[in-house]
Amino acid sequence: MATANERIPVLVTPQEKETIAKMARDAHMSMGEFLRRAASSFRPSEDEQVLERMIDQMLKTTARASTAVDEALSFVDASNRRIATMESRQAH
Repeated sequence: MATANERIPVLVTPQEKETIAKMARDAHMSMGEFLRRAASSFRPSEDEQVLERMIDQMLKTTARASTAVDEALSFVDASNRRIATMESRQAH
């Protein structure tokens, strides 16, 4: 097994620290070992994975919709300019 020599600073509240310390003591482990094992065994639930994919899809769809709206507004602006030009020619 490789020697653990890298640090990952994690900020927690005093209450969270006490909870983690108690859980580690109850498991007869150091807090470092307890947190390493907890991190290694963590697997996001299927619901979390589905939610992440939905968020990714929403962001992509929102970007496409925003681009489409910008293009439509540009088209309307150009159309309004053409109409204004035609109307000004008829007024003369």
